[in-house]
Amino acid sequence: MIGFASLENTLSWGMAMRSNPELGGAMAAKRTMRALTHGVDHIKATGDDDVRVTCLISDSRRVAPGALFFAIEGANTSGSFYVEEAIDRGAIGIVGEREPGPRMSVPYIQVKDARLALAEIAGRFFDHPDRAMDLVGVTGTNGKTTVTMLTQHLLADKPYSVGLLGTVRYDLGRRTLPSYKTTPESVDIYSMLDQMRIEGCHSAVLEVSSHAIDQERVRGIRFPVAAFLNLTQDHIDYHQSMDEYFEVKRRLFTGETGNQPEVCVINIDDPYGLRLAQELETKGRVLTFGVHESAELRASDIKLSPNGSVFKLTWPGGEVEVATELAGKYNVSNLLAALAICVGMGREISEVLPRVATFPGVPGRMERIDVGQTFPVLVDYAHTDDALRNALTMLREITPGRVLVVFGCGGNRDRDKRPKMTAAVQEMADFAWATADNPRRENLSDIFDDMRAGVTKPDEIEFIDDRRRAISIALETAKAGDCVLIAGKGHETYQEFADTVAPFDDRQVARELLNLKKLRPN
Repeated sequence: MIGFASLENTLSWGMAMRSNPELGGAMAAKRTMRALTHGVDHIKATGDDDVRVTCLISDSRRVAPGALFFAIEGANTSGSFYVEEAIDRGAIGIVGEREPGPRMSVPYIQVKDARLALAEIAGRFFDHPDRAMDLVGVTGTNGKTTVTMLTQHLLADKPYSVGLLGTVRYDLGRRTLPSYKTTPESVDIYSMLDQMRIEGCHSAVLEVSSHAIDQERVRGIRFPVAAFLNLTQDHIDYHQSMDEYFEVKRRLFTGETGNQPEVCVINIDDPYGLRLAQELETKGRVLTFGVHESAELRASDIKLSPNGSVFKLTWPGGEVEVATELAGKYNVSNLLAALAICVGMGREISEVLPRVATFPGVPGRMERIDVGQTFPVLVDYAHTDDALRNALTMLREITPGRVLVVFGCGGNRDRDKRPKMTAAVQEMADFAWATADNPRRENLSDIFDDMRAGVTKPDEIEFIDDRRRAISIALETAKAGDCVLIAGKGHETYQEFADTVAPFDDRQVARELLNLKKLRPN
C-alpha cells in the first residue's frame, strides 16, 4: 500500500517533471541556476551556478538528475539533513537556509527563507503562468470547496476553460488529478497553472488555506480577485490564536503575499469579514456580500426546504429571485460569494445566473446517499463546531423526526475545538455517535477524552472506536422521518492512522451497509 505522504510526493514529482525542459519546455534556455536565482535575496553563494536546471524539488526522495534542491526547514525535520542524499541522486544545486558544508560539491545559495525563494524561483521556472490567466483566490474556514467549485461552474463559458485547485480535485483543463492538499506547494501550483495555460484555460479558481499563506505557497501569485468567506475556530494548534489566524488570512488581501488583489470579495455577515472590509476601504475595490443590509450583493426573503433554497438577490444593477438545489442558509452565503466573485471578474449577473440551476453539487458536501431507504442519509465534510452547527441547523429545519449524527475529531490537530464540536452536536442533534476521524499519530482515547469535555447530555451520545461500526449503528437506529448525518470526512476516501493510510469512504461504507442490511424501517 502506498502511504499518503508517498502518494503526495509521487504526484508532485510527476507534475514537476511534466514541465521539464528536457521534454521540450519553452523556457529551457533561461532555466540555468544563475538565471533562476538572479536577484533572489541571499546571504551567501558558492560554486559555479551556470548549470541547467531540469526541475525544482524540495523532497530529497524525488530528486532526479538536474534538479535544484530546496532544503526547507520544516516543523518536524530540516531539509539540510538531506542535502547529501539530494546530491547523490543528481541535484545540480542547493538552496538552503543553513551554512553550506565545507565539502559542498555543487553550487549552493544560502537564503533567509527557502520557501520564499522556492516560490520566487518557481514563478520564473514556469514563466509566470498566473499572469496569463485570471486567478481567483478563495479563503475562509468553511465553504471554500463549495464556493470554488460553484465559481468554476459559473465562469466556465466553454468546457475546460476554467481550472481549479482545491480540496477535492485539481482540474487542469482536460486533465483532472485527485487532490492531495487543499493548497499545494508553490512549485506544484505553478506547474499546474502552467498546464492549465497550455490547455487554454482563461481563468482558474484556487482554494487558499491559512497554512499556504503562512508558508509562502502563494507568494507572488497574481490574484485579480480574492474572496474572504468567514473565520471560525480551526487550526489553532498552528496559529495559536484567532487573532493570529485572522492576521494570516488578511495577508491575501493586503498585498503581503506579493500582489494586491484588484477586487476583494468579502462576507460582511461574518464579524471578521466586516472587520477586514473596513480595513481595506482605502486599499482598492471591496465588493461585499451577505444578508447584511449594506452588502452590495444581498440575499433576503430566504426560504429553505429539503430540496434547496429560494431567495431574493439584490445588487446595484437589479433584483431577481434565485432558486438553487443547494440546501441551507450557509449555502445561500456560498452562492452569494460565487456570484460576487463573478461580478468581480467582470461578468454580468444575468450572464452567470442561469448556470446556477445546472450546478451538479460538490462531492462530500451534504451528499445524499440513497439506495431506497426511508430516511435521508447525508455525508458532509463539516469538521468544525461552526460547520457542524450550520449543517445541523439546516437539517433540524427540514427533518420531521430525529437528527442522528456520526462524527469525530482529527488527531494531531487543534485540540481546543474538540469539546466545542461535541457541544455543538449535543445542542443540535437528538443522538450522536462519536468515533474515529483521522487519528493520525494520536491515540484515539486521548482524542475522545478531549471530546468528552464537551458532553452536556451523556445519555444522547455514544463513543465507538470503529467508524464503520458507528455508521452501522446509526443506520440501524434510524427510522422513517429521521435523518442521518455522517460528518467530518466528506469526499475523503481514506483514514489516516499513524504512518498508515487505510481505504475508507463514508459514502461507499454507507451504501454498502444500507444494501447489506436491507434497511427498510417502518
